[in-house]
This record gives sequence, structure tokens and C-alpha cells, in this order.
Amino acid sequence: MSDKTASGVHWSFWVIAAVALVWNLMGAMNFIMQMNPEMVASMPETHRAIIDSRPIWATAGFAVGVFGGAIGGLLLLLRKSLAVYVFIASLIGVVVTMVHSLGLEIQFSAFERVMMVFMPLGVGTFLIWYAKLAVTKGWIS
Repeated sequence: MSDKTASGVHWSFWVIAAVALVWNLMGAMNFIMQMNPEMVASMPETHRAIIDSRPIWATAGFAVGVFGGAIGGLLLLLRKSLAVYVFIASLIGVVVTMVHSLGLEIQFSAFERVMMVFMPLGVGTFLIWYAKLAVTKGWIS
């Protein structure tokens, strides 16, 4: 049995592309929830402090990060090389959002630091690398 599907794409490509889409759709849902004042009121204090003080440029970065990532994940599943550039834009959006969040004088727990900083940066960087790898392998064009 082969590691590749009939179209020549490694099976792991489909798994990674699907997980990328789901991860970024969860981020998009998080963004939508943060636009609802009732939802924000039920969040932990550190999260409310970030959301309540977030300027429009950081909100725009957040939107570009999560919706760009979701579009990038969809493009990856559709095997379009444009995914690379959309993932780059998404990572830039993540960084813009973090500039604001990390500039606040809030004591984040280790878990919050991992989930709010390292995970999005790590996943975003990985998705750019993986999309570029998929282009070089000929899995997307």
C-alpha cells in the first residue's frame, strides 16, 4: 500500500490541511464571540482586559489573522498555492494582535502565554512552511 493517494498527494497533507482549517475556524468563532458583549462579560478577567482595551488596528489584525487563516486552510484543502500568501497575511495579523496584547500590563499565566502567544505563532509559522513544502512537492499549484 502506498503513502500517497491516487492524485499523488501524501495522505498527511489532507490531515494537516483539515486540521489547519478547523484550527482557524475555531479562531474565527473566537473572534465572533468577542464581538458579543454578553460573551465577553462571561470571560476571565485577563481576556476581558485585552478585549476591552483593544484598539481598532489590533482588532483588524485579529480579524486578518483568524479569517485569513481559515481562508488559507480552505485554499490548502483546495490545493491552491495562494494559501502560502494568505497564511503569511494571517501570521502578520497574529503578530499585530500580539503587539497590543503583550503591551498590556497583565500578568498572564503560563498556560495563557502558551495559548495566546506560542501556539498561534507556532501554528502560523508551521502552516506557511507546510504550504511552501506542498508547493515544492507539487501537491498544490
